[in-house]
Amino acid sequence: MTATDQQAVPPKSIVREYFETIVICVMILLFARGFVFIQSKIPTISMLETLKVGDYILVDRWLYGAPGDTPHWWLGQREIRRGDVIVFRFPEDTDIDFVKRVIGLPGDTVEMRAGVVYVNGEPLEEPYVLPENFEPNAYWGPKVVPADHYFMLGDNRDDSRDSRAWGFVPRSLVKGRAFFIWFSYKEDPDDYKRVGIERLYSIAKKIRYFPTRTRWHRIFSRVH
Repeated sequence: MTATDQQAVPPKSIVREYFETIVICVMILLFARGFVFIQSKIPTISMLETLKVGDYILVDRWLYGAPGDTPHWWLGQREIRRGDVIVFRFPEDTDIDFVKRVIGLPGDTVEMRAGVVYVNGEPLEEPYVLPENFEPNAYWGPKVVPADHYFMLGDNRDDSRDSRAWGFVPRSLVKGRAFFIWFSYKEDPDDYKRVGIERLYSIAKKIRYFPTRTRWHRIFSRVH
């Protein structure tokens, strides 16, 4: 191509450059949304104090790999570990997402006596369960966690419907690990039940009280 030919090529317009940039960004976001991260909102008090009603969390879909595949460390993946806070499809209704903490891994024997969790006969240290959320009269098990399943509990043991009620979670229902709170707003505990006019009123209320009811100190904090 000669110098004359090079000069004959018309430069991209600013509109075209912006359009191409936006398309690329949208494609990246859609890829991340489908394969890397998803976002979810906490609707109940079952994970207090780790997660509060109105916390908006990011979920890492990449960390564990796909169900049935072996995670690859060189891709930044690993197996599910005890203590991970994970999001999964509810076994009794897979259209609903739940978030709980992994307590029992495949092959573990899990038991609860007077509120204390025992895994393979040893008491489990649980600093994430606050004294006011402890359930001293709780008994469960012992039961062995089946292969490719997990035993899940909420951190708020006194107000959590978890594996004690509906059983073990199969690996195929696990969506990813909750790792980051990107926004937090102090909502009413029953806000997620509102529909129709009540839902519109709730949205208007959030806009009005956004500055005062936003938990600014929880924004951009990690989930442990």
